[in-house]
Amino acid sequence: MTSVKQALNKFKDQLAALYDVREAESLGIITLTDVTGFSSAKLKAFPDGELTKEQSGSIGKILTELKTGKPIQYILGHAEFYGLPFKVNSSVLIPRPETEELVYWIISSIGSSKLPVGNILDIGTGSGCIAVTLKKNLPEFNVSAMDISINALLIAKENADLNEVDINFIDQDILAPLRAPTATRYNVIVSNPPYVTIQDKTQMHRNVTDFEPHTALFVPENDPLIFYKAIADFATENLESGGLLFFEINESYGEQIVDLLESKSFINIELRKDMSGRNRTVKASFK
Repeated sequence: MTSVKQALNKFKDQLAALYDVREAESLGIITLTDVTGFSSAKLKAFPDGELTKEQSGSIGKILTELKTGKPIQYILGHAEFYGLPFKVNSSVLIPRPETEELVYWIISSIGSSKLPVGNILDIGTGSGCIAVTLKKNLPEFNVSAMDISINALLIAKENADLNEVDINFIDQDILAPLRAPTATRYNVIVSNPPYVTIQDKTQMHRNVTDFEPHTALFVPENDPLIFYKAIADFATENLESGGLLFFEINESYGEQIVDLLESKSFINIELRKDMSGRNRTVKASFK
């Protein structure tokens, strides 16, 4: 029989080429929690607890996949975001803590600015984590979510059902002319669009570059703001007066995005740092 401690040591030993000791142990805890149903606190409190043969077999299979660099969220098929469960697969990006910060900013801004109840649009929704979380926390708002990927929209729809919220999903490429003019005016538009350049790619972990969808990650080196330009133009046509625009951004282009929004007559533009001190989110008002 294998104990919890022995299983965690295997993670640290066999993942040493890919992850540092802390990351490898964290992956082990996530795996054991998922397989056994025990909390991380219980696993740490009872390191000599024995795993069943079936549990050991499942953990071994997951460890084998982790050794390829595949993210644990794709292996398990789910991730947590803002305290909510989300299904994920290789068609969508894995939800990240920086995006949770963006969602918190949106929710708190709507409350503090006394924005009238109305419509919210999430452009490039992916797993639907932003749209679903906003609808869950702001149920009085109508929330729509747009994406170019049919497979992403299917996962987003599953996540809306999983979290029991009603979202209007839109199959649309924001870089292409709209198939039909939108009849809806939005109080909030938010986007976490592709913003990673090829130069950035060289500094990224293989579990991102080898497994997460490139269409949701990368932009041309010669036009890194291509999506921000298109979304800002869309926002000038479809935001209500006084409406808010939110972006998650590449930290290298914060000032350029602020300049872009100023050139399109947005006001009260705020560039905000994330928990690690990097410029990662922007908020602007439409006058």
